[in-house]
Amino acid sequence: MPQSPSAAISTPKPESHGREILRLAVPAFGALIAEPLFLLADSAIVGHLGVAQLAGVGLASAVLHTAVGLMVFLAYSTTPAVARAVGDGQLGRALAAGRDGVWLALLLGTTLALAGFLAAEPLIGLMGPSPEIRTFAVDYLRWSMPGLVAMLLIFAGTGVLRGLQDTRTPLVVATAGFGLNIVLNLVLVYGLGLSVVGSAMGTSIAQWAMAAVYLVMVQRNASHYGVSLLPDWHGIRAMTKVGSWLMLRTLSLRTAILATVLVVTAQGAVNLAAHQLAMTVFTFLAFALDALAIAAQALIGKELGASNPGKARILTRTMIRWGTGFGVVTGVLLALAAPFAGALFTPDAGVQSVLTAALWVLAAGQPLAGYVFVLDGVLIGAGDAKYLAIAGVVNLAVYLPLLLVVPLAGADGAAALVWVWVAFSLGYMCARAVTLGLRARTDRWMVLGS
Repeated sequence: MPQSPSAAISTPKPESHGREILRLAVPAFGALIAEPLFLLADSAIVGHLGVAQLAGVGLASAVLHTAVGLMVFLAYSTTPAVARAVGDGQLGRALAAGRDGVWLALLLGTTLALAGFLAAEPLIGLMGPSPEIRTFAVDYLRWSMPGLVAMLLIFAGTGVLRGLQDTRTPLVVATAGFGLNIVLNLVLVYGLGLSVVGSAMGTSIAQWAMAAVYLVMVQRNASHYGVSLLPDWHGIRAMTKVGSWLMLRTLSLRTAILATVLVVTAQGAVNLAAHQLAMTVFTFLAFALDALAIAAQALIGKELGASNPGKARILTRTMIRWGTGFGVVTGVLLALAAPFAGALFTPDAGVQSVLTAALWVLAAGQPLAGYVFVLDGVLIGAGDAKYLAIAGVVNLAVYLPLLLVVPLAGADGAAALVWVWVAFSLGYMCARAVTLGLRARTDRWMVLGS
């Protein structure tokens, strides 16, 4: 006999705050690092083809992940919407919100993929690379476009499950997808000699396999509880309204990253290749630290939906402590691994040397990053999208002058890239910590989420 909606969303036994957080955060950690693991695998495989290939993938990845990053609101708006409905005991409404998120993902993904394929060459040209690097970048970007649609569907599907307080299923899907991605890339890049095109193709195929799993799960859950699979345009418009603020927030983040790439591109192929590897490591660690932020989105949304702001505040304090502590651990481990990390990705001694210095700076900023990512998740889970968007613009205004010190001072070589990472990993993150921390001290974000 199928469960009733109320039975499906009830909590059988009370949990301690720590256990409740870990129940969501530990599986979320594995699922979150799937995408940066895709990038690490791509970087390791492509890096052994040559510096130009690695630099080209770095430029293409910056453009690709700008588009993907702007659409992350599909997960960040779906998770709290579903979680609040779950907290209020309305599972049908929760699944309807998830369905609308999937439809929106499909529409946006198809549009962006077509535009990206047609505009790949001028987009890469704006970054100012050499002709050789430009060719590899355009090839990688165009063949990554099919996977862009799948990534947006994965965002929406993952958001549904997170809102339903399920982070284990995304872990299983992500693990299988990562394994498939490595096999496909090795076969296509080296077995068939397709170079960077093979890397992009392999990742796209793996992403579509993952998206198919989420589509089937959303369809089965909706049918089980009698929720129509047809889109509700009113629900889609409501999600788009919230998503527009989250998109502005993400646009500020992606602008910061793109501005960083533009500055590093002018420093030459060695620094650009090292920066691509350092940014890949940063992305990996960011997603690892973001596991607590995902738990925050789901738990804060659920508690505010259940009109329990007191518990939301307690959970927030606990996750802040954990996030900062986890940042200390990842920072120490990265500092120890930094001198040896370069050899995993490239045989070029120059790239390895510059990368080591950049990773040491990145390691120093990890505790700050842990604090920032947790508070970001708390405010997203509370639905405080407008504040996050405005704060993002303020943070960007602080960061850009720091970044421009590099070309204005005429720095070059390893010193130039080190300063870029000081500005990004310490300066930019400090600005984000201040704006998020000030908001978290008030009660306004909890009123918005209730």
